[in-house]
Amino acid sequence: MNCVTALEPKASCLRGGRKTQEIRVSKTTIAVWPLSGFGDEIDPDPAVQAAVLLALGASHIEVRSAWGTNVSQLEPEQVARLKEILDEKRLKVSAVASPIGKVEVSLPVEHELQRLRQVISVAKGLDTKYIRIFSFYRAEDRSAEDIREDVLIRMGALAALAEESGVVLLHENEKGIYGDTPQRVLDIMQSVDSPALRIAWDNANFVQVGVKPFTEGYAMLRPYLEYFQVKDALSTTGEVVPSGEGDGELDATIAALKADGFAGFASLEPHLASAHELGGFSGPVAFGIAARAFAALAAKNGVELS
Repeated sequence: MNCVTALEPKASCLRGGRKTQEIRVSKTTIAVWPLSGFGDEIDPDPAVQAAVLLALGASHIEVRSAWGTNVSQLEPEQVARLKEILDEKRLKVSAVASPIGKVEVSLPVEHELQRLRQVISVAKGLDTKYIRIFSFYRAEDRSAEDIREDVLIRMGALAALAEESGVVLLHENEKGIYGDTPQRVLDIMQSVDSPALRIAWDNANFVQVGVKPFTEGYAMLRPYLEYFQVKDALSTTGEVVPSGEGDGELDATIAALKADGFAGFASLEPHLASAHELGGFSGPVAFGIAARAFAALAAKNGVELS
């Protein structure tokens, strides 16, 4: 059995220490969540990404880019090489973190459908069914209500293509897109009403739009929540911080997910060094800090990361 604090060296799990004993005492209440993380937050090189994630106890990787190339632009040869590297490391892919839907809603429907076809080919090449997406930006002079119909048309078309292709789209609540608040995320889920469209829950992103994630969003969105992206943030500045150090109600969220029987992926997306439109970066050291902070909260709530 892995140690509850799966990000500690394995040796510590073999010394009969307090944490190992706690696993034995509360064995019937332990939940096991597969641990993943955004590899390109560690380094552009997939080999380095894999090595660090494995050292931190992860069994999976979330692929947003490799060798500095976004997944929406990877060539088939690059996908094949990436799969070889990950297979050699025995690291599986939890999801492809695409930029689909991180564009102006005024673009034609076919624009993102074409990009999704490319990303679906990448997902299949990496043997994962999950693809992270977003729900479109709007011009400064347009409100969320103004673009609602256009968003729902596009999200419906994307979900239809995903269902036809045998993949599942994970909508991430991102600042500035239509689905940035719990109410609008729920609107998308209920209006599209597709088994191929589910939620990638992000506490920090909710904080950055003035939402208390667990208090104001968890109950309404839990039926659609299928993937957990792990990061925290301060409500005063929006700064992203390690799990438990911000206002993202990570502790309450983890406890509720565990109580609800959640068994999906927990994917580290620390954003501790920098953030930009297509993602963020942490580096190996900061990524490790974020990983250990999350492991501590997970262990506190009876969750084992594997």
